[in-house]
Amino acid sequence: MPHAPPLGALLRQYSAGSALACDPVDQGLLNRGYRLRTTRGRYFLKHHFDPETAAPEAIARQHRATQRLADLGVPVAPPLPARDGRTVAVVGGHAYALHPWIDGRHRHGAQLTTAQCERLGSLLGVVHASLERVMPTHARVGTEPGRERGGRTDAGADPVRTLDLIDDLLARVRRHRPADSFDELARHRLLERRALLEQHVGRRPPRGAPAGWVHGDFHPFNLLYRGDAPAAIVDWDRLGVQPRAEEAVRAAAIFFVRPPGPLDLPKVRAYARAYRRTAGATPSELAAAVHRVWWERLNDFWMLRWHYERGDTRADPQFPAASALVVWWTREYDAVCDAFVD
Repeated sequence: MPHAPPLGALLRQYSAGSALACDPVDQGLLNRGYRLRTTRGRYFLKHHFDPETAAPEAIARQHRATQRLADLGVPVAPPLPARDGRTVAVVGGHAYALHPWIDGRHRHGAQLTTAQCERLGSLLGVVHASLERVMPTHARVGTEPGRERGGRTDAGADPVRTLDLIDDLLARVRRHRPADSFDELARHRLLERRALLEQHVGRRPPRGAPAGWVHGDFHPFNLLYRGDAPAAIVDWDRLGVQPRAEEAVRAAAIFFVRPPGPLDLPKVRAYARAYRRTAGATPSELAAAVHRVWWERLNDFWMLRWHYERGDTRADPQFPAASALVVWWTREYDAVCDAFVD
């Protein structure tokens, strides 16, 4: 097994028995996860590998938050304490956490009924409202460097820098040999995006909405369903302070995107109504969030940067729909906004 975790040293810190089987879980892009079976049961073993989120004190903060959320009845899977009471085990300089194994499956928006879309929006609203109750208010300033200042967000991405990035990525595409179909699509989308950005350069959003505590990465692979009901929200690595309504819009753009690129707007409307009701968010907050996330998508090329700068192709399957979405969203801007605020 590549990157095999040090099971002997880890399990000695827990009352979890001896390892019988340990298999990698493939969905994570940032950290490593394993399905672990021992003489005492089944577990999810998480190796906190991403350097941006792997500091033990940051992991412990996530763990305290999920335990408090669980106490409020939010469906989460808090970590198990080791024999010394800690929830972060450090072995060989690497941080690990042991969670109960949650039986369930992931569901995308196409697999959800209208009622389930409403339940999804309500769930995210409950998460945001509950985080307001359990997280310290004094920690809000400066928890997301470069993203949040004094409780409000910075202005949106600088289009001048984005245009420079597009030129750099186009040069990388040209140099890639042998050229393939991904290169062809990347070149098409980069040229298309440059034209769109030049057309809409004057729509950069100002410094924006008040920020609050959010999950930070709410999408289908971080939500497990058991039957028709959500069983657990997982992967709290991006827990932080950001505009809450933006997380609601960003999540919808992932859950409800269709393979050709458009959003399923009737489902978005059901989800957004439930979110606004549960979170107490106003239509104007959602409208501002739609604009900021649209601008974020217009200027964002993280999938291409992974592919061409890092040589990391794990996000490649997401690129066709994600890159088509921003083109469709620009064309249907008013309809998208109406779906979130109506």
